[in-house]
Formats: sequence, structure tokens, C-alpha cells
Amino acid sequence: MEQLNKFKNLAEFVENFLNKYSERVAFTSVGREFTFNDVDVASKRLASFFEHTLGLTPGERVAIQLPNLVQYPIAVFAALRVGLVIVNTNPMYTPREMQHQFNDSDAQALIIFDQIKPALEAIRADIPVKNVIVTGAMDFIQGLPEVADGEISKDADGNYSLANILAHQISTEYTPTKATKDDVAILQYTGGTTGVSKGAALSHLNVLANVLQTAERAQPTYRECQEILVCPLPLYHIYAFNMGMFFTGSFGNHTVLIPNPRDLDATVAMMKPYKFTIFAGLNTLFVGLCMHEGFKQLDFSALKITLSGGTALMEATAGLWEQTTGCRVSEGYGLSETAPVVSLNDPTDQIIGSVGPALIDTDVEFWDDSDKPVPEGEAGQLVCRGPQVMMGYWNRPEETAKVMKDGFFKTGDVGLRLPSGHIKIVDRLKDMIIVSGFNVFPNEIEGVLMTHPDILEAAVIGEPDDRTGEKVCAYVTAKSPLDSVAIEAFCREQLTNYKVPKKIVQVDELPKSSVGKILRRELRKA
Repeated sequence: MEQLNKFKNLAEFVENFLNKYSERVAFTSVGREFTFNDVDVASKRLASFFEHTLGLTPGERVAIQLPNLVQYPIAVFAALRVGLVIVNTNPMYTPREMQHQFNDSDAQALIIFDQIKPALEAIRADIPVKNVIVTGAMDFIQGLPEVADGEISKDADGNYSLANILAHQISTEYTPTKATKDDVAILQYTGGTTGVSKGAALSHLNVLANVLQTAERAQPTYRECQEILVCPLPLYHIYAFNMGMFFTGSFGNHTVLIPNPRDLDATVAMMKPYKFTIFAGLNTLFVGLCMHEGFKQLDFSALKITLSGGTALMEATAGLWEQTTGCRVSEGYGLSETAPVVSLNDPTDQIIGSVGPALIDTDVEFWDDSDKPVPEGEAGQLVCRGPQVMMGYWNRPEETAKVMKDGFFKTGDVGLRLPSGHIKIVDRLKDMIIVSGFNVFPNEIEGVLMTHPDILEAAVIGEPDDRTGEKVCAYVTAKSPLDSVAIEAFCREQLTNYKVPKKIVQVDELPKSSVGKILRRELRKA
């Protein structure tokens, strides 16, 4: 990856594509198109404000808590330009979750969506944030504001307005960052599924390398200045963050930002004006869209790449998507700790059920409980080593030591390598169910359940059982009321006895994270 040596840091990388493609459309946000030059000018104004008005210094943390709006890349690029560390924050967080993340990162500034200000006020006295910048969905519906004279003042609550900041000409140029590729660029907090949420410290090298690694896998299918990406996944999630913020822009391509993918009507309406060529989603979103009548009527003639990540792609879902859109899904695999992509299917050579071969310059092995490689073709914990692997968990050396060994990151996922070299993820190590000493992986059971014509979604967990230690329990959503005895019989046709669900519960809705991952841990609490 020769391009790694071309840039000292992410700021230089961003500046390069903002200038190179200045007149092209970079983002569509709430129906309004913004060029790379629009984003360039706005991020420079905000960068100057960070440095000269707020007095932020290189290495300090700025939290960004926004939905998918053009304000997000403006804030990210501004922070990088003056060497600040970005703390991506979920706008659906509760005050408790916000407080933990802001305190853990020691965030000094926050850019927040106006609708979640009440959650901030509930914790304001208990967090280190000194300066708050507020923005709303409609702030730039007419484009960037005209430049005005005068001071940038605070409102009655002591907050700044992003629209007001960007309406002022830069009086003093910002000082370009001197960050190196080994400096921290982003704190990407994990979902906290195994305990308290931890910040994966991603360096400029981690993110930049992963952009270039992904580009190598996507070419020649992925072209310069010819692609339109529909981005419904939230930018605070590392998958969409890297794809929508850096990868697409580095080719001069256009990203259509979807602020709320749960609103399928609005999502389809935002997609309709474009002959989009790329769609990035995950299993639950694919299913929801394919069931939407308006989505089925869209023009899919230009769609050539569909990317899936963040959670396991069910084969039934992949088939449904291809049947609806005519485009096969290219599944990949990654984590917050790997910036994020570890492996990815070539868009021209997908193997459904696999997450593709490892990316260039990435070593993947499968280890047993003693951290020794398992025989080729057998399942073990997936471990990986490469330039995209995080520096460590922010201020948590003991937690870092638990997951790093000899440069390899222990993912906590169980996988194996197929004869083709493609990687197959079996399941999460901690989600594995042990029935009478046999290992049962929920993904396998869910995959079978999803082939039933009436089942829409499935989640499988283990529950205590006096006789077998644990039993397999399935929670499903369906088009109509189901006969659990018939579903059990259906499973028996495809699964050995100890894998067959002993309890099947039909529910109206499965618990999901803000990015659409089914939360098995919530079912365990029920």
C-alpha cells in the first residue's frame, strides 16, 4: 500500500480529496446536496473556531453525537485538521451512557443534536465537557449560511450554535495538525456487550490503512467519480464512519446520508431520486426494506455492490435481497477494534455464508482455548494482526492485555477457513450454547429458522436446563401466528437433535441495538 507513505495523517488525506474533487457532490443531507468544496469551507471555519475560540489543543477529545447529517463530516474533518481526537457517540444514548463515555474519554467539547439536549442537561454538572455546540436537522436545508460579521455568541443555556459558527468568516487561520500516523485519531467505543463500554483507540494509521485495504479489495468494480453510496447505517458506527466519511470521499464519490433508517418510508423516499450503485446495510435492514412495497418499486438497474457487516448475514436474507434488487450481497467482517474491516468478499466473487478472504496485509488465524492454532479447517477463536488493529483500549492497559497477544487481536468470535481461503464466522464465543457437552452456535440455528417461509427474524439463546445443562431457545417474529410444534418439526428436518430449539417463542419485535443488531443479551434478561 504505497499510498500509506503519501500522507502524514488523516487530515492530509482528507484535505487531498476535498481539494481534488472540490466541485463534485460529496453528500446529500435531508434532500440537499453539498459539494466537497462546501464541506471543505465549513470544516475550515469550524477548525478555526475549535482552536482560537474554544482554545482546544491537539490530542484533546471532542465528542460528536449526531445522526447522519452533513454536519457530521464537517465536524470530523474540522477536528482532524487541528489534531483533536474524535469520540463517536450514539445519539440514542441514555444520560447514563453519555456520562460514562464523556467521562471515560475526558471529552472537552461536544457537538450534539438539538433533540437530545435534555439528556445532556441531566448530566451536565457531572461531565468534563466545557463547550457544547448544538445543531438541528434543518440547519442547512438551504445550504451553508451566508457569512456575517459580529461575534459568535452563546445561547441562554451557554451553548454555541453550529449554524452561527459557520456563518462567520475565519478571522484567524487554524494551525494545521502535526499529528503522525501513530497518534490517536478516534476513540470508537465498543457496544459494552461484555461489560463496561471501552474506547478502542484508533490511530491515523489504523483508519487510513483500512481505507486503502478496502479499496484494494473493491477495485476494479469500485470506480472513481461514478458511484453513489446509500448510507443508512449511523456514522457513529465504525462501519459507516469509515465507509461514508473516508472511503467514498477518497474516490470523489457521492454519499446519500439516511438520518433514520427505522423510518422505512422516509428512507425509500430519500433513495428514490438517485440511481445508486452501492448500498451498505445489515441483515435486519435488508429484511425490512425487502418487505416494503415502495422499496420494491425503486430503480435497481445501477446497483452493483451491496455490502453487509456489523452482524451475521443470513443466507435466506441474502437470497431475498438478490431476488428483490438483482444484486448479490458481499459480506464482510470487522470490529470497532479493527477500524473496522478484517475480511471482505470480492464484489465479483462472493461466497454467501462467508465473510470473504482476509484483506491485504492482514493475518488471520484460529486459536483454541490455549491460544494455539487449531488444525486447518477446524473452528477456533478468530485472531487477526494487521495495520488496522487498534492501539489498545483507552486508558485500560489490563483490558488491552486480555485481548492482545504477539500482535494478534483476539476477536471473541469463532470462525474457520474454508478450502477456498474464505473465512466463515460461526458465532460469538460468549454466545455459544453447551447442550450435554455439545457446542451449539446460535447463528446456525437462526439461519435454519430464517429459511422457514413465515419467519421474518430469529434470535437463539441458551437457557438453563436441569438435564442437559443448557437448552436451545428461539425467539422469532413472523408474518402470521406460528405453530411451535410445526416449527420444531421443521428444525428437526435440518438439525441434529441437541441443536433443535426446545422452546420457541413468537414475539412482535426482537430487541435491537441502534444499528439494527439483534441483542441476544436482552432476551437473556427477559
